[in-house]
Amino acid sequence: MKSRIRCLVGHTTPLGPSVLFLSFPISQPSLHLARPTNPQPDLALHPFPPKTRLFSTSSIRPNWLAPKRGHSDSNNKGKPHVATGGSTRGTTVVWGDWGLRMRDHDRRISAKQLQIGFETIRRRLRGERFRLYTRVCANIGVYTTGNEMRMGKGKGSFDHWATRVGVNRMIFELKGDLHEEIVRDAFRLAGNKLPGE
Repeated sequence: MKSRIRCLVGHTTPLGPSVLFLSFPISQPSLHLARPTNPQPDLALHPFPPKTRLFSTSSIRPNWLAPKRGHSDSNNKGKPHVATGGSTRGTTVVWGDWGLRMRDHDRRISAKQLQIGFETIRRRLRGERFRLYTRVCANIGVYTTGNEMRMGKGKGSFDHWATRVGVNRMIFELKGDLHEEIVRDAFRLAGNKLPGE
């Protein structure tokens, strides 16, 4: 079946602008698909860049042992946050089935100590099916000066990253089809590597 299409053409004449209507028949588009003259290259020969995440809405997990901003600004020593209004934020298990938390006193834990505790749990549960979540991140810079230095002369140079952990603050969470005794043993080994109880 053919139809007609009207086209509006305008041009300028010495007496002023004029308008001309043209009418010509066109055919309906066919239903078959034509093969492209320049096909796309094979994806196997041209893989995507390593940081390309297809069909994913989650962001790339940042490094929890060092912030992205760097240590250009000096952080104050500060104190861990203590909830006084009855808030339980950060003190309960959210994603996993078991959790390891600070029990005795608030303190500052370095990124190296957190990494040792993380690797200890993974080493104990090697061969099991589990997922380990981290609830804290080392985003506080620690600055030190040399021994037997006089007072003054600035805050010192950057030494390492740390995090402030308050009382009852959850540090690690574990999820998986594991026996309770195995989880207790893994958390016991990690707790021995971390300061406090």
